[in-house]
Amino acid sequence: MQFLRRVLGSHRASSAAPPLALYDSAAAPDSRRADTLLAALDIDAAINAHERWKDRLMDYLEGRTSVGLDPAQVRRADQSALGRWLHGVGGELLGDQPAYPLLVARYQYFHEQAATLVELAQQGEWDRAVQVLNGGYRYGSSQVVLLLKELKRGLA
Repeated sequence: MQFLRRVLGSHRASSAAPPLALYDSAAAPDSRRADTLLAALDIDAAINAHERWKDRLMDYLEGRTSVGLDPAQVRRADQSALGRWLHGVGGELLGDQPAYPLLVARYQYFHEQAATLVELAQQGEWDRAVQVLNGGYRYGSSQVVLLLKELKRGLA
């Protein structure tokens, strides 16, 4: 509790707005700051979701899971957790940022590379799969993470 008091300030019983008002953009006096804070937290969650999806793909490619992947579904960037965030809350909060359209494009590119990787693996073309993995797939993924971090810096 002491940690929260230091971070949020001392709690006064007679405060005009209840603590939850900080998260209600209509009630908060500085709603843009609250939105910015929530967007920054969501960006960290978005990066984590991207990393978890990549782990799932690697589990598939290395045979550590029996769950199959459909290349057509993998190609759909709007179906992943990060994709849903980008086209939902993330887009609403960050869509006016200069890096946002590039992020969406790079994320689509990443998913196209991932789908190609799955297709090559399913065809047993491991040499070409490794080339895609070490080329466009890794490049696309690193661009996505860098652009997410750029958006987060822009909120500061």
